[in-house]
Amino acid sequence: MNPIEIEERITLLEAIESIKKLKARYCAICDDNHNPDEITKLFAPDGVWEGDGIGVHRGHAEIRALFERFRERISFSQHNVMNPNIEVHGSTAKGQWYLLGPFTMRRGNRAVWLAARYEEDYVKINGEWKFQHLRAIGRMSAPYETGWAKKLP
Repeated sequence: MNPIEIEERITLLEAIESIKKLKARYCAICDDNHNPDEITKLFAPDGVWEGDGIGVHRGHAEIRALFERFRERISFSQHNVMNPNIEVHGSTAKGQWYLLGPFTMRRGNRAVWLAARYEEDYVKINGEWKFQHLRAIGRMSAPYETGWAKKLP
């Protein structure tokens, strides 16, 4: 392998690791009371947060307002993300993750399990990876007490 190929491979690996750290920061901010001031720093200025049943939120102001609403609705969350699949193409990238987490909803102090798939587009701005478009695709939401399996007769 020649030095240029090695450099290209290192650059690719560094990009993937940086995107993993971006996602880890996202999860930490969500689990820190969905901090609306900090979350916007992770998105491109024209970035999009989109979620099943939650809608499409474009730009920092709308994303900030969304996270203020999350803060009002959710008293506890633990974002456990796994199985990253990240493809880098220069200064853009695509990623897919899975989420499984316990949440507590403020209304009724309800404990629920949530599972989702994240499909994400990233962009590198001034040397830093940001979310361009985050899609949260719901897979399951179930009360802690009863779980997600249907009761059989």
